[in-house]
Amino acid sequence: MKKRTILLSLVIAITFIGGIMTGALFSTNNAKDKTIHIEQLPKSAIKPGTKELPKVEKTQSKVLIGYVQDFRDPNAVDYSKLTHIIFSFAHPTKDGGILLNGDSAVKNLRAVVSNAKKSNTKVMLAVGGWFHINGGESYEYFKTAISNPVSRTKLVNELTSIADREQLDGIDIDFEHPRGEADAENLAAFTKELSAQLHPKNKELSIAVYLKIHAVTLTEIGFVVYEPSMFEDVDHVNIMAYDGQWDDGYHAANLAPYPFTEKIVNYWADLFDKNNLPKEKLVLGVPFYAQPEDPKVKQVSYGAIINQDPANAAKDTVSMNGKTYYYNGDATMKKKTDLALAHSFGGMMIWEVGLDSQGSHSLTGTIFNTLKDSNTEPIKYYAVKKNR
Repeated sequence: MKKRTILLSLVIAITFIGGIMTGALFSTNNAKDKTIHIEQLPKSAIKPGTKELPKVEKTQSKVLIGYVQDFRDPNAVDYSKLTHIIFSFAHPTKDGGILLNGDSAVKNLRAVVSNAKKSNTKVMLAVGGWFHINGGESYEYFKTAISNPVSRTKLVNELTSIADREQLDGIDIDFEHPRGEADAENLAAFTKELSAQLHPKNKELSIAVYLKIHAVTLTEIGFVVYEPSMFEDVDHVNIMAYDGQWDDGYHAANLAPYPFTEKIVNYWADLFDKNNLPKEKLVLGVPFYAQPEDPKVKQVSYGAIINQDPANAAKDTVSMNGKTYYYNGDATMKKKTDLALAHSFGGMMIWEVGLDSQGSHSLTGTIFNTLKDSNTEPIKYYAVKKNR
């Protein structure tokens, strides 16, 4: 009985140990079967290796700036091709305040801002201009306001306030024109102070400048003076390269012919080179209106000229109702855009978009397509801080 018990115990023990070993072997084999190899992982579970980003050349871009007067229908403006709209004008008062042309101007400004944002077009407000809302030239009002430190600071604050309140992208200074060293110094001080207010808010500052070349002699005009260091404080310098018809009497043909513009471009390019200023800030202004040979006759818009006959787009002179008019047609506008690009200018400026023709003969379209064909198509960086 004892031997049988011992033998039975040994059999049970061997069977138990064998079972444990069999289970262990089964578990090991089973574990091997469930091993997940990296190549079997779903792609979402694979951690990608670090790759160096490709080096991409920054696309060249140019501005296409269009002034629009405060009485224009905001819905009639083609915002799609413009990088900037400059709403004109806010009128300075001698004590540093600003005036807009009534409720209609405020309403139009707000509509322009609303419409422009849909096309990622920036909106700036111009202060100054040639005529003042209270009558006469704006010069005396503007000069007085920026000559006194108190009124100058007030004007800066007023412009900054309206830029914030109306969600504008910047301010354009249109002081026509600094007539001596004192004016130049005061304008430079005003520009620097306004820049210090706007640029920290990621808002832009531009300035409209006189062409500085005599349309008849094609030499420098000295009575309009600028302090070159002032241009360090602005983003764009809009050259008003037109209205040469008033030099040495009245000559309508001198409105803005190509040789005249060529001299203007060379002057400003040389000035910026001599003062180590970036020429990309320079913007060439062109007229969208026609000057009558008879000074008693009113100017007409380019749109009116094309409405009379679309073939007029290929010309620079036209006879309408027995009167001769001088203007810049399609070919001249393209040639001027190429001129600005050849001198490394930052783009083109239009006075004024409400004067353009609609459709295929639009001069805005001509300028836009010329920039596009040169691989410098206007690119809109709406609400993005510029490198100054």
